[in-house]
Amino acid sequence: MEFFRIKKDIPFMRHALVFNVISLLTFVLAVFFLSTRGLHLSVEFTGGTLVEVSYAEAPRLEPIREALAASGYPDAQVQNFGSARDLLIRLPNRDDLDTSRVSETVMATLKSVAGSAPELRRVEFVGPQVGKELATDGAMALLLVILGIVIYLALRFEWRFAVSAIIANLHDVIIILGFFAFFQWEFSLPVLAAVLAVLGYSVNESVVVFDRVRETFRKKRAMDTPAVLDHAITSTISRTVITHGSTQIMVLSMLIFGGETLYYFALALTIGICFGIYSSVLVASPLVMWLGVSREQFVKPKKEKEEAVV
Repeated sequence: MEFFRIKKDIPFMRHALVFNVISLLTFVLAVFFLSTRGLHLSVEFTGGTLVEVSYAEAPRLEPIREALAASGYPDAQVQNFGSARDLLIRLPNRDDLDTSRVSETVMATLKSVAGSAPELRRVEFVGPQVGKELATDGAMALLLVILGIVIYLALRFEWRFAVSAIIANLHDVIIILGFFAFFQWEFSLPVLAAVLAVLGYSVNESVVVFDRVRETFRKKRAMDTPAVLDHAITSTISRTVITHGSTQIMVLSMLIFGGETLYYFALALTIGICFGIYSSVLVASPLVMWLGVSREQFVKPKKEKEEAVV
């Protein structure tokens, strides 16, 4: 299925150096913000108290946040959980915070705001050690995903494609983290899940382009390597617009209408999809060209039959 068809190949590789310089500058800025500002980790990673309550009618969130701030919890995070009547309150750890009386203080504050006490569903305390283990497990999951992608691409295509794709994918991940570090957005477990999803999503686009590169090498023997890459990218543009456009519409719907619970998850996906398209096409492909991909790696020379000498 094609949304449109471009008859003349667009010379992407002619401007490959410009595209990669832009990517390098963006990558360096992201690393700078990560090293200087760091990530604003959520309660799941830093430790804290989770309080889930349920109301008879849907409450307003802003007065609850203001009341908790006045009660000594300025960092409290209040969001809907499951339905408009259920709230999940996250309270980060502090040295002056008495964890044994947190739930009592929170329930008293909620009662003073709403006039009627909500029903307490659960109280969970996440210690710093648990948060550290979650951060370590998340980093390990990210490493295993990257390793799996490299092995898969090396087996399906060739090592040059694997190296190029993983550099492009790491480019996407670091830029997402750079955005979260610069704006100090909360980095939580859903955001980590979004980062892992972007890795798989970005490599899918790279596989489509690389597969068309291999096919073009075999069919169009008169083309040199830059022309083959230009043809492969141009011929998949329609598919890219359809796939990423439909996905982006869904993600933007979550971003706008999903509420605070899905906001940062959808925001990470939005950034990752936009940069994933860019990197898969305009970063990975030039890297493949500079690493020396050629037709001989895909087209095996025909063996001449040797005539037996009688």
